[in-house]
Amino acid sequence: MSKKKVNMHLMKRLFQYMFQHFKWELFVIGIAILISSFCHVSGQLFLQKLIDDYITPLIGVENPSYDGIARAISFMILIYATGVFCTFLYSRIVVTVSQGVLQLIRNDMFTHMEELPISYFDSHSHGDIMSYYINDTDTLREMISMSIPNCLSNLAIILSVFLSMLTLNIYLTLVIIGSAIIMVVVARYIGSKSSKYFRAKQKSVATVNGYIEEMIDGQKVIKVFTHEEAAKTDFDRLNEELFENTKNAHIYANMIMPIMGNIGYLVYVIIAICGSLIAIKTNLLTVGAIASFLLLTRSFTMNVNQLSQQYNSIALASAGADRIFRFIDEQKELDGGTVHLVHVDKSVDGALTESRTYTGTWAWKKEDGTLVELKGDIQLRDVDFSYVPNKKVLEDISLYAKPGEKIAFVGATGAGKTTIANLINRFYDIEDGTILYDGIDIKTICKKDLRKSLGMVLQDVQLFTGTIMENLRYGRSNATDEECIEAAKLANAHSFIEKLPNGYDTVITDNGSNLSQGQRQLLSIARCAVSNPPVMILDEATSSIDTRTEKDVQDGMDKLMEGRTVFVIAHRLSTIQNAKAIMVLEKGHIIERGNHEQLLAQKGKYYQLATGIFELE
Repeated sequence: MSKKKVNMHLMKRLFQYMFQHFKWELFVIGIAILISSFCHVSGQLFLQKLIDDYITPLIGVENPSYDGIARAISFMILIYATGVFCTFLYSRIVVTVSQGVLQLIRNDMFTHMEELPISYFDSHSHGDIMSYYINDTDTLREMISMSIPNCLSNLAIILSVFLSMLTLNIYLTLVIIGSAIIMVVVARYIGSKSSKYFRAKQKSVATVNGYIEEMIDGQKVIKVFTHEEAAKTDFDRLNEELFENTKNAHIYANMIMPIMGNIGYLVYVIIAICGSLIAIKTNLLTVGAIASFLLLTRSFTMNVNQLSQQYNSIALASAGADRIFRFIDEQKELDGGTVHLVHVDKSVDGALTESRTYTGTWAWKKEDGTLVELKGDIQLRDVDFSYVPNKKVLEDISLYAKPGEKIAFVGATGAGKTTIANLINRFYDIEDGTILYDGIDIKTICKKDLRKSLGMVLQDVQLFTGTIMENLRYGRSNATDEECIEAAKLANAHSFIEKLPNGYDTVITDNGSNLSQGQRQLLSIARCAVSNPPVMILDEATSSIDTRTEKDVQDGMDKLMEGRTVFVIAHRLSTIQNAKAIMVLEKGHIIERGNHEQLLAQKGKYYQLATGIFELE
């Protein structure tokens, strides 16, 4: 598909947003632009009538009457006032349409973003994604609010002027047609050059934004390793690329105005000379007609010039629209699950009945209506997985976690520990093998329901802007205050929360920057406790906490883990010594398995880790 067709396709998609939601507004805008253009051209045609019908007859007349001139001018004032009002009207409505379209696009972008797989965010910088919402949508705002209305107005005036010229003199109009062809060819050539660089500019802006965001997040690391100069060097390289693309884009963009303006001046002079010769030689033109035609010529070339100027804005917006719609067209997370998670009541004899209210007891509801109690029985059978084709991260992984058991994973960075957690959550799907959850293949379980049954406490805690109580309810929005407070007590978070200025109503900002790492981790545990999941995944939850705080966090996690199936990814072996089974991973394989005592007795890799002979990297 050619670039031109792609651009037209993008514009068509953009216009669909406008026509689907703002039909009447666009209708009013169109009518107002036509009336405004008519009023604009009427004033220029009036000059002929004013000179030929009102001024020339009065030359040499004693005591002339100016009543006719006064009436004509009064009428034109009314015409111009109407044009001004219409221009004001469509300008105000355009603001509503442009902001409304951007609101719809941002909604669609955010809704789609929430449906993208984790793999997308793992492979794209957050700064690049933010650029879609800020820089790219801003280019669309400028095009919708300014370029499109200006283009419509310019086209309407050009057409009106052209028809008016035909009524005055067809020969002079042919000169205008020739000049218009030259202007269009020049505008298209320069515009095609600038369009290429505008697209490169948008990409460079996104890259620079992503790099800046990464450097802001990593300022402590940069300073610790005195990496400032290297960071500046990398930024200079990216900034230079942005400079070159922006410079080239605007060099071509800024060429259009002077070139088109000079062509317009040249045409004006040619029309003046030709019109004078026609008037002198043939009497086919009056002085008023020449004056009016010259005004129309100025209006024609000026509007063609302005129309060509809009090409740059449209080219930039096209680049932004291309990035936005590529983002919206990204493949959503696929989910063919037919098994759902439901609340159930459990009778004395163990029979299950579905409930519409929260009961704390869950069951899997199969497609045929069969209920299977959610116990937390998880099995991995001969699982293989690769992030990149032909580069296996996990190979032939088999393990069995019975309800209520604690399974731990130990191994060096890159051994595949976190990958197993990602597969259980179905952030990624396995290549080969089977993962069973209460005897059900997780591929048949709806992803949203699968993840609802799993609680995760991660090393990097993510808190959201809002009160502590709102953050605790993040996993179960209908939880009561009492349930949240009980969960905080369970996680050993209640005591420090009460000491905060507003207790549970204390507002958290900037991912909890006003809290210590340990406090943030305790809130994460309490949040998980509120959701009350039957299965938990703890991904190195205490690795970045000091040993004193670790005891509080570990006590909170131990309480939370009671009666639940738990997968623990640990750096500190002291946190997993009571695990039912410990899996030692190396290069995607389970090389040792057993409990703490059994692995020590084997005197293998785990023994080396426990005795300090070997350390995790």
